[in-house]
Amino acid sequence: MTDASTGPVDRFGVGLAALGRPAYINVGRVGVLPEDRTVDAMRTRTRQVLDEAHAAGIRRVDTARSYGSAEQFLAEWLRDRGHEDVIVSSKWGYAYVAEWRVETEVHEIKEHSLERFRQQWSASREALGEHLKLYQVHSLTTDSPLFEDAELQRELARLRDSGVLLGISTTGAAQAAAIEAAWELRVGGEQLFGAVQATWNSLEPSAGRALSQAHEGGWRVLVKETLANGRLASRPPEPLAAVAGRHGAGADAVALAHVLAQPWVDTVLLGAASVGQLRSNLAARSVSLSRRDLDELAAVAGDPATYWGERSALPWH
Repeated sequence: MTDASTGPVDRFGVGLAALGRPAYINVGRVGVLPEDRTVDAMRTRTRQVLDEAHAAGIRRVDTARSYGSAEQFLAEWLRDRGHEDVIVSSKWGYAYVAEWRVETEVHEIKEHSLERFRQQWSASREALGEHLKLYQVHSLTTDSPLFEDAELQRELARLRDSGVLLGISTTGAAQAAAIEAAWELRVGGEQLFGAVQATWNSLEPSAGRALSQAHEGGWRVLVKETLANGRLASRPPEPLAAVAGRHGAGADAVALAHVLAQPWVDTVLLGAASVGQLRSNLAARSVSLSRRDLDELAAVAGDPATYWGERSALPWH
């Protein structure tokens, strides 16, 4: 086994979905956040987690225009710390509309249009500068108007040709179909996209084959919601708990080790809302899963439609 304090971290990245806004769906987030989730309080928490991650050797950070003030928090941290080695990925397509409220009917609105892309790319680039290396379409599905919008595709291709890596993020039970459709999209004789960020975890591994094929084809693969929005950490299924017990490790560490065991995963995104959660997540570096462990963890997987139905029912809190 590798010691948790010194093991490699080059396959980890920090995701800011749970830190850039006062409300999100992650289970186990509320109890570790500041009691008063003001902008200043969440900015401070974001900086604490980023400091801890950087000290541990993590150099990748993932954010989005719709993650409240996450891009701003990250930009301020980068400027103040002077880190030149941080690689940032962000996303466009959703707009944050909750105006820093926890209780509201709508937190974000999706729109895959040329106007939104232009507006959000400009804002992301202004905030993050040359750190922004990967720009992703947020939650691309097969029915997205992007697939029929030639003008938007040409605009994206111009960004691709300027040297920015373009990618997609996916969501829902049909992730694999979205990945396959994006793979086929070409502009100017070249693939428009070169990266994918998708959900893969012990409960929902259905996109694994499509992600493996994308990786083999040269795309960068980032995995999000690795703890099923906190469900695997806070209420682990019995097989996961049993494996964790044998290893003397937390359920979160074992669930993350399960993701790391997939050879096609380039970046495992951690959605920690506190330094303590991040340290607990990084204990995955000390967990070496056996074939028996992997077989038992495979039994945790359920029906994708059920998984995504349960996810959609998680409250913003």
